[in-house]
Amino acid sequence: ALRLDSGNYAWGSENVTKKVRILDVVYNASSNELVRTKTLLKNTIIQIDAQPFKQWYLKKFGMELGKKAKKGEKKEEAADEDKTSRHVVFKQKARASKQKLDPALEEQFQSGRLLACIASRPGQCGRCDGYILEGEELVFYKRKLEKKKKA
Repeated sequence: ALRLDSGNYAWGSENVTKKVRILDVVYNASSNELVRTKTLLKNTIIQIDAQPFKQWYLKKFGMELGKKAKKGEKKEEAADEDKTSRHVVFKQKARASKQKLDPALEEQFQSGRLLACIASRPGQCGRCDGYILEGEELVFYKRKLEKKKKA
């Protein structure tokens, strides 16, 4: 049996991959026993640490993810305190103007945990890589998890 605590996870819409910690197994389509024993298999839904993606987002767009904006305060003002050149600031502002983030994903960044799916086969290759759930897939699995909580 392997004890894996991290893997490479891709954020598809932003086209970035980071090595992150695996926090928990939350759903497996074949058996709840696999969730209880925290077994990592292909297509298992897990929770991963959001921090590496938050740091990347801050560097790329100059906006901090997961911070609730206070009334009257814009998101951009919070990140401008550190020393960055004018050129970099304008680059980030241009990127941020074209950028929109899924509200469901924004909510996950606030909790610091992202739902992800394992795409590799951990038992065969000894690695646990995958992708962050977004859009329709994220809605589907969130609904499944809500249903599981109620039962």
